[in-house]
Amino acid sequence: MAANRSSNADRRARIEEMRRAEQARERRNRLITIGVSTVVVLGLVGFGSFVLMKKSDEQDRKEAAAKAPIAAEKSWDPAKLGRNHVETAVKYDMKPPVGGDHSQVWMNCDGDVYTKPVPEVNAVHSLEHGAVWVTYNKQAPKGDVDALAKKVGKTKYTLMSPVDDQAGAIMLSAWGKQVTVDGADDPRIDAFLTKYVQGPQTPEPGAACTGGLDAEGAGGAGMGQ
Repeated sequence: MAANRSSNADRRARIEEMRRAEQARERRNRLITIGVSTVVVLGLVGFGSFVLMKKSDEQDRKEAAAKAPIAAEKSWDPAKLGRNHVETAVKYDMKPPVGGDHSQVWMNCDGDVYTKPVPEVNAVHSLEHGAVWVTYNKQAPKGDVDALAKKVGKTKYTLMSPVDDQAGAIMLSAWGKQVTVDGADDPRIDAFLTKYVQGPQTPEPGAACTGGLDAEGAGGAGMGQ
């Protein structure tokens, strides 16, 4: 009898020891899970904060660029730039033109790169829609032309074409705004695009830059607003 009681006591002791060991393992696992979860949450919060801060910094940079003056930029009074739709040629006071009476059909300007001159009366309508027109003459190095073509091709509300008789090798025009730059790496290019693509100078913000005249002159009959 005494031997049985001793054996039962030993068994209960072993069972209790195993239970305590199992409970200890469970506590450790819970602590590890909580610790890992905390690290993951903190990491996600930190990453989210980093992304938000980066977006905020980028927005601040864009807003600052949109307000900063652009060196050697020329401006024309928008009130003195005609906006009538005409079917005849227009003699503009500047080259390339930055506004004035124009065709009822715009040049497609959804990052369109034209390798031949485009009609001024159609390009001016694109400017009215908030596009920036990048132009160059034969003095522009081919490397600069290629680099600008890539940039324009990735930027909505822009178009690019040669204008052989313009004064500067590379010029950018928006409605009532124009600047001559030194090359494709001139920081004023990005500043001008940031400031004037659908910028505050736009007479018809949000108007279409597709459905107009294309490179072959066979675009849709897009009507101005």
